[in-house]
Amino acid sequence: MATRDVGNGPVLGTPDDYPDRPKRGGRLVVHVVIGVLVAIIAGGWGYVMWSMTGSTSGAVAQVVSFTVEPSQAEIVFTVAKPDDRAAVCQLRALDAGHAEVGTKDVRIGPGEGSKQLKERLDTTAEAASVHIQYCNLIE
Repeated sequence: MATRDVGNGPVLGTPDDYPDRPKRGGRLVVHVVIGVLVAIIAGGWGYVMWSMTGSTSGAVAQVVSFTVEPSQAEIVFTVAKPDDRAAVCQLRALDAGHAEVGTKDVRIGPGEGSKQLKERLDTTAEAASVHIQYCNLIE
């Protein structure tokens, strides 16, 4: 439905047929806002990950190894804590479906600082994994 004869020119017209595009400003502000939001989110995620390591509780535990049998599990782990404080750690055994099949609270007395421990957990079914749920300072 063209109302004019285009002749030999382009069907959609030439760039001179259209007005100039308006200047767009403020892109720097948009990029700065996005950068600040990304930094806040990354910092928040970093804080969450740091707080889950146990360093905020003052006692840091790490699994060295574990073995499982049909009705019990054995775990070897290390705990680092201040020498003058006691700590309690909860050990947790899970089956293949991630259901809890056993737990045990282990108390580490004051004056023992960094220590490697070996504990047995009684389980209601064969465990697939054993881990340290938490380690917190007490007293």
